[in-house]
Amino acid sequence: MHTPHAARQDWATFEKAAPAVITALRALGQAVDASGLEKPLTELIKLRASQLNGCAFCLQFHLNLARKLGLAPAKIDLVHVWEEVDLFTPRERAALAWTDALTRMGEAPPSDAVYAQLQAQFSASEIAFLSSAIAAINAWNRLAGGLRFAPPIPAERLADGAQG
Repeated sequence: MHTPHAARQDWATFEKAAPAVITALRALGQAVDASGLEKPLTELIKLRASQLNGCAFCLQFHLNLARKLGLAPAKIDLVHVWEEVDLFTPRERAALAWTDALTRMGEAPPSDAVYAQLQAQFSASEIAFLSSAIAAINAWNRLAGGLRFAPPIPAERLADGAQG
């Protein structure tokens, strides 16, 4: 059985210690948001990368945002197994495949087939911003996951029996 780890640092301490890092990562996120990429799509890729990286803080943070955006609950529930279900659009599938490829590129370089699938669904500009969004969430995952920030579980979820 997995035993939860104690936080190494909390969000507020990190933000105080490295405000320029937070500012830079937020600016990257704002650039992606201003790019015209669909916000539900970028939340899906943030959920997926956070799952792959095992970052509880980022996963919960982006689950909260995805729910607020009204992302379909089935997509939220099944993003972890996106390849096994026909629920996702071709555009979402291409973005999720690219997320998997970039997040796992330490294991193997992204394939030409995955990139071709991406090009069939996204313009060159969209690919640049989508890749930047994936890079940003991977950076956040390494900070929040490595320092074990406590996940931001909403109070109503804690009341339903989740542990805080």
